[in-house]
Amino acid sequence: MKLEDIRREYTLQGLDREQLNADPIVQFEQWLQQAMDANLNADPTAMSLATVNAEGQPSQRIVLLKQYDPKGFVFYTNLQSQKAQDIAHNPKVSLHFAWTPLERQIIVYGEAEKLSVAEATRYFLSRPRNSQIAAWTSHQSQKIGSRKLLEQAFEQMKSKFKEGDIPLPSFWGGYRVKPTKIEFWQGRGSRLHDRFMYTLTDGAWQLDRLQP
Repeated sequence: MKLEDIRREYTLQGLDREQLNADPIVQFEQWLQQAMDANLNADPTAMSLATVNAEGQPSQRIVLLKQYDPKGFVFYTNLQSQKAQDIAHNPKVSLHFAWTPLERQIIVYGEAEKLSVAEATRYFLSRPRNSQIAAWTSHQSQKIGSRKLLEQAFEQMKSKFKEGDIPLPSFWGGYRVKPTKIEFWQGRGSRLHDRFMYTLTDGAWQLDRLQP
């Protein structure tokens, strides 16, 4: 198989400025709803989070979007994880949503800020109980000798929290990515894709078409 021979044309639809809302958050909501309605996969809110560590090494991982509004895009994680360490060093991050069956992408550029304990607690208490226990169990991004050790630690936490509500771990919380730029990408034929970039300038969003 020659990878360079794998290609397809993007012909579903185009994207014109007149189709775009002046507010990128409203436009994001429209595209997200369309992705959810299309039943593309089990995780329509999955997004790639890109961070950069203290040595300048970028890394990416998939996280789930749990909330969005004009203030930004929210996800939750272990606050001692690699992504959290990267953000502590450099809060500038990027989010990437890929809905390839719709031939669409969205890229969010911005800065991540830690959520309040109250916000994190409210979400944590809404999670399934086993997910809460897993948050207490895992020292995210740290090495472990075997799967069995992780499962044993999980069972110990289940026993510890067998009664009553499970409290928010001090090392667990969330981040809000405050956007400064948001790009909407729609595939087109002959690789002449439609790209539009919203840029936040002096508190207002400016919209420009980009060359593909």
